[in-house]
Amino acid sequence: MHIPSPTSRKHARVEIVPLIDIMFFLLATFVMVSLSMVKNKGVSVILPAASSATDQERHDHVVISLSDSGGVFLDKQEIDPTALTEHLRVLFAKNPELRVFINGDENARLGLAISVLDDARKLGITKVAFQTRPKP
Repeated sequence: MHIPSPTSRKHARVEIVPLIDIMFFLLATFVMVSLSMVKNKGVSVILPAASSATDQERHDHVVISLSDSGGVFLDKQEIDPTALTEHLRVLFAKNPELRVFINGDENARLGLAISVLDDARKLGITKVAFQTRPKP
């Protein structure tokens, strides 16, 4: 005959199913957040819309942003428009495959955008593109 002990002996158990659920949730959250992150090197501006735009490769690039007030930014750092050529010369000397993206506000002066494009081409930079947003 078995007589129960006055002190109950319970064995500790590790429930692994809730742990797996939590790990899958954290993994899925991390993947979704990392996919939605876009490295934006330019200043936030209202881009002009274009229906014929295509995606470009984004490695080894600089972004020149043109604000509607006439400011010029090189990778989010405001610079004097006359010093832009020298900055581009240094960057192009370090990387001959440099890509330049001109990120201009739709109300920015066209003359400023053409001047930036001309400065890049004078240095021999041939991979120059304008950033746009898709047309609705």
